[in-house]
Amino acid sequence: MSWQGSLRPLRERNFRWYFFSRFVNTLGNMMAGVALAFAVLDITDSATALGQVLAAHTIPMLLFLLWGGVIADRFPRVPIIQVSNLVSGLAQAAIAFLVITRTADLPTVIVLSAVHGTMSAMSLPAMGSLMPQLVPRGELQRANTLMSLVRGGLTVIGPSVSALLVVTVGAGWALLIDALTWFAAAALLLGMRVPHRAAEHTERPGTLAELREGWDYFRRTTWLWLVVLTFCALNAIHSGAMSTLGPVIAKQTIGEQGWGVALSAEAAGLLLMTVVMLRFRLERPLLFGILSISLVGLPMILLGVYPHVGLLAVAMLAAGAGVEVFHLGWTLAMQENVDDRMLSRAYSYDALGSFVAMPIGQLAAGPLGAAFGYTYVMVVAGIAYVAICLATLASASVRTLARQPAVTVQSAARP
Repeated sequence: MSWQGSLRPLRERNFRWYFFSRFVNTLGNMMAGVALAFAVLDITDSATALGQVLAAHTIPMLLFLLWGGVIADRFPRVPIIQVSNLVSGLAQAAIAFLVITRTADLPTVIVLSAVHGTMSAMSLPAMGSLMPQLVPRGELQRANTLMSLVRGGLTVIGPSVSALLVVTVGAGWALLIDALTWFAAAALLLGMRVPHRAAEHTERPGTLAELREGWDYFRRTTWLWLVVLTFCALNAIHSGAMSTLGPVIAKQTIGEQGWGVALSAEAAGLLLMTVVMLRFRLERPLLFGILSISLVGLPMILLGVYPHVGLLAVAMLAAGAGVEVFHLGWTLAMQENVDDRMLSRAYSYDALGSFVAMPIGQLAAGPLGAAFGYTYVMVVAGIAYVAICLATLASASVRTLARQPAVTVQSAARP
């Protein structure tokens, strides 16, 4: 692929508007995490309270994900995303107003976070399954990689911008800016003219019947349920080891600054690999994706065996690159191999299965570390991570899944 060809998806009117909408929205999301954390700590100065607010977002999202998949397969996806953006913006604006006026209390923030999480359950399946309607099939890799480029770049600068806003003007104003990005993202989607899908014109069975239909498809598609099951375990391991024990071990060894360097190296690896994937076609998306993401186990092993800032930064750089290869491979596997009428439900089962065990890892990591030693648990977690990845490749359905021919199944609207 030439660099000029890498930008070809932006010639598509619908993708262009969607790209700018996601750019604005992602910038706000990257800022919101830091701002919300400091806003809650200003209210209560309690880590437990912050955990309750974060859980209030996560739990409704998990509960309603499957329903969100049914809705996104039944109705036009762009309006679903717009409504979700608007309601999310209102919830975030309400939190911002309460923080700015110093009238915020923990129960109200928890309720508003739950509203936000519910809207995420509605929009995530719709966003995951929309891309095949925006660009021709042959442009899917370029389009998805451009979206990853936005996400990776904003991952680097978003938290820093948010921290600066929190320090200078306050957490409430930073949250208000995030709320405005939700409204702007919804407005930008007004420029899209997405053709209707056949499923939107046919009579559909009830919600439970559609959920059963989605489940039947999910369990019959071996590569789909196997990779989701794999990531149920991998995400539990990562959230427990790197996200929970990682900062503890880092504080005792390489220090907070060293940990920050390692995290920045991971973000840099993701961003660099995104640029690389703009130029090269990814064949065998799951084979190379699973092999690449197995590199995430290396920093865990290194952090437990020999925590050195330089070596850890190199390992995290490789891990970030591996995450990007898998993300692109998985997205292409889903968008090219799952029928459009089933795609949102497949994404909802994917998200639910992949995320559901993360709290288990987060809750179990501390007690396991106290019982067996933090470094021992970290090394075992890293070895287990790599082993699970390699075991998944024992399935021929995962190893041999290939890219589909670059033909347009459903034409994307042009300007």
